[in-house]
Amino acid sequence: MDSLTQIALGASLSAACASPKNRRVAAIAGAALGTLPDLDVLIRYDDPVDNFIRHRGFSHSLFVLCPFALLIWVIAKKYIARVGDDPRRWFWSIFLALVTHPLLDAHTVYGTQILWPLGLPPTMWSTIFIIDPAYTLPLLVGTVAALTVPHANATRHLITFGIVLSSCYLIWSWTAKCLVNTKVSQYLETTYPHESAQTYFTVPTPFNTLLWRIIIKSEDQYAEGYLSVRNLNQPLEFRITELDQDAVTHARQYPAFGKLDWFTHGFMKTEMSDNKLFVSDLRMGAEPHYVFRYLIAVKTNAEWQEVTPIKQGSRYSWEQLKKILEKI
Repeated sequence: MDSLTQIALGASLSAACASPKNRRVAAIAGAALGTLPDLDVLIRYDDPVDNFIRHRGFSHSLFVLCPFALLIWVIAKKYIARVGDDPRRWFWSIFLALVTHPLLDAHTVYGTQILWPLGLPPTMWSTIFIIDPAYTLPLLVGTVAALTVPHANATRHLITFGIVLSSCYLIWSWTAKCLVNTKVSQYLETTYPHESAQTYFTVPTPFNTLLWRIIIKSEDQYAEGYLSVRNLNQPLEFRITELDQDAVTHARQYPAFGKLDWFTHGFMKTEMSDNKLFVSDLRMGAEPHYVFRYLIAVKTNAEWQEVTPIKQGSRYSWEQLKKILEKI
């Protein structure tokens, strides 16, 4: 999720655990802890592909954050009087602010390596877009109250209400995804009854959980479509894009291809254009514009040469967003 959401979540949970006299300090500490795992973006790896796939890596692992939270609590209890005076509340303030960060990130399609260093592909439940005001705003109200009027009786209720409301929204996102996945599964059973090689994923479109983007992928093509939970009975319509098998075969020799294949769970497009070889992450963006698109090889003098990957992606345009809003 975006940094503001993580700050608001960490601040709200820490403030909810703290006593009224420590509520403001806990909110500040929770905000800092809530954004701490994302500081891994400051680490520069070998190339843009490594930066891409190793973000939300070790710093988001439950195997790292759980003992790290315990370590912070032990040190704080020893050297900070207010923590030593109320250790149980402060333990939960610290622990929840840290551990909920990767769990929330795992709800996005980008994915999170919550079980690093096991080498498993990132967990991507993809139930919520990376920025969703409906989830963030209730937490933000509670956070502002904790910082401005920490001792007021109404503040505790605002914080609790914000956490409950945002959690209910997250539960709704799971419900919506299940409804959409059921529709897609029925479509596949009807349309491709004898084919087992079809894989798919579903993800909410920007800033909402009402309209969902669907990608169905086979070995030689992928289909992109949309479904609104407001009209689950509507027939599914897809835009078919053929996959360049020659490009895929050629790209397999390059390490960047293997890394991206692992990171995207295989949902990517490989293409040749103007003597250049590109790999795009199908999960983020919409045909033909993808946020994470990398140049991995170029053809010179009739021979292909690997290059240090260069990111050449693009974000949603205003026209794309308008079309999405119309579909809702």
